[in-house]
Amino acid sequence: MNTPTAGPGELAERILRGVGGAGNVESLTHCATRLRFQLHDGSKVDKAALDALDGVMGTVAQSGDRFQIVIGGAVANVYSKLMNLPSMSGGGTARPQSDADVKAAARSKGRGRYAWVDNFFEYLSDSFRPLMGVLLGSSLIIAIASVLDAVGLVDFRAADKSATWVFVDAMWRSVLYFLPIMVAYNAAKKLKIDPWVGAAVMAAVMTPNFTGMLNEKSGIPGINCTTNATLGTQECVAHVFGLPMQLNDYGGQVFVPLLMVGVLALVYKGLQRLFPETVHLVFVPFFSMLIMIPVTAFLIGPMGVWAGNGLGSGLSWLNGNAPIVFAIIIPLLYPFLVPLGLHWPLNALMLVNINTLGYDFIQGPMGAWNFACFGATAGVLLLSLRHREKEMRQTATGALAAGLLGGISEPSLYGIHLRFKRIYPRMLVGCLVGGVIVGVLGGVDTKAFAFTSLLTIPVFDPMGTYTIAITASFFVSMALVYFSDFRTPQERALANAERDVAEAAARGGAETADDRELVTVGAASVGATSTAAPAASGGAGTAAVPAAGKGVELAAPVAGRVVGLDEVGDPVFASRALGEGVGIEPTDGRVVAPVDGELVTVVKTGHAFGIRTADGIEVLVHVGIDTVQMNGEGFDVRVESGRQVSAGDLLVEVDLDAVRAAGHPTVTLMTVTNTAELASVEPHTGEDVAAGAPVVTVRH
Repeated sequence: MNTPTAGPGELAERILRGVGGAGNVESLTHCATRLRFQLHDGSKVDKAALDALDGVMGTVAQSGDRFQIVIGGAVANVYSKLMNLPSMSGGGTARPQSDADVKAAARSKGRGRYAWVDNFFEYLSDSFRPLMGVLLGSSLIIAIASVLDAVGLVDFRAADKSATWVFVDAMWRSVLYFLPIMVAYNAAKKLKIDPWVGAAVMAAVMTPNFTGMLNEKSGIPGINCTTNATLGTQECVAHVFGLPMQLNDYGGQVFVPLLMVGVLALVYKGLQRLFPETVHLVFVPFFSMLIMIPVTAFLIGPMGVWAGNGLGSGLSWLNGNAPIVFAIIIPLLYPFLVPLGLHWPLNALMLVNINTLGYDFIQGPMGAWNFACFGATAGVLLLSLRHREKEMRQTATGALAAGLLGGISEPSLYGIHLRFKRIYPRMLVGCLVGGVIVGVLGGVDTKAFAFTSLLTIPVFDPMGTYTIAITASFFVSMALVYFSDFRTPQERALANAERDVAEAAARGGAETADDRELVTVGAASVGATSTAAPAASGGAGTAAVPAAGKGVELAAPVAGRVVGLDEVGDPVFASRALGEGVGIEPTDGRVVAPVDGELVTVVKTGHAFGIRTADGIEVLVHVGIDTVQMNGEGFDVRVESGRQVSAGDLLVEVDLDAVRAAGHPTVTLMTVTNTAELASVEPHTGEDVAAGAPVVTVRH
């Protein structure tokens, strides 16, 4: 059933109930799109209830009692509402913790075989993840400026731009230029040291005093500058304290702050052990800065620049000499890196390329992956419209909007793609097609760090090549998902049956207590494969043997009067959600197999059975209405799932008086659950029959 729309506060309360309550929450953090729970007991999560919430795009259960809930752009608001709930306050077990706390707790319980690898990627991820909002903001600013440039309203790349457009440059360059300080702050916070010390150390080599020495004509004595013939960059050396110091413009660098903070953490924590706690505030930051600013300027800064230049040059060589290889590798790697959070190193390389080369060549091929991802989501959206799946339609609409307008893939990945195993292979084909186009046509570059969305298309060059590649990626993935479906036949049958149940209830039919279970039982046999040989005829004889020109006759599972499904008093069966068939008002409690075949489903309460014949007919036998509530009382089951039965074999003996005493109708129903796959299913009603008499004719 659909969950009514809820505001952030009510949604937060429902989410908390779904994860087992505040007492089950060990810690809670969030990223750009997801709530990230560390739970005491992951088995307490009601995943189905959470997935059904309006406002939840999807859920992802992880190892170590970790659980993620995909919210989308409203995640910060929902997180705030969650943390302000009375049961989450007071610093109890549900207090917010850092991801490092969560990981450390998991490893202390014996989880995390390669802790250093886990730590490394968490360090990279958490140093960049909080910056996603401002990076996206700067990306959209440059995208708007590029659109104006593309339509000829302004020459965005001119050397003699007006003060207005110089100011616009400052609006988006502010993020990229001061990115090292932001990364240093986040990295220091991740390593549990004063983040402002990390920011201050990085800022020291970005002040006008420091960058002023990069100009040989500044008048400062002892500065020598040369030009790097390979990269076209200027390299300057100054003599400080009598020692040579390589000078660099650290704006936009990311390796330098990551390396620097790693060393700073060792120094900072060493100083904390050296000095009494009462004087930490005075001496620990002071000595940390006194040590780390020179170390960064003389050693770590140049090392980080060399490393960045080396990687940039190597990748540039690969892109220049084998563009098709590079263009294919990038979009095929990203679908596996992003869900694991391992894409941040490549994002860092993009920034290094822009800073050292003046352009980046990774983002173009990456666009093929992003649009293949969005295309797969569009295919899911079209199917959800076709099959009237309200929840999936809402999820896909939100994810597609976040992707096409914001370039954010997480809502699609976590809300849809990782939940359905059929999507990834089809999406990878779209990635491959887009990558091949980028490679064959000579590659795509950009001079800005941009989230690959519709709005940022103008920042890529050549724009025509990029547009062709992402369009092909999008529509190939969309077509493959749409025409082959993202659900397996069994999942599709179940989803369609659930939809029909909900629609029948919405039209005024009262949904019975076991409607949901009926849907599951009826769909369980769809797509099942019987590996056993067809059973020999027996019992009622030829009940499942094709009669020449008359199709296959299905026998009555119980003696009594045969009625149509419209007369059984149950909206699920009456809607034909579980296929065409008949109801029988029983005069006997002996229920037998109506066909030869395999018992693919026997519910534990004994009131429902699914049988699949050798020629692919799926038959459901259901005893009574709402009899699931009897919990098996009055049902003596004589068979088990997986065995072969012949028409007439006893399935269950039912105490009909007990069923009536419990207040449930005794009508026994038999339907062909895969009716849609057959030529016709013809019920024969209005007669009193004995068990084994033909009551339904099926034609292939």
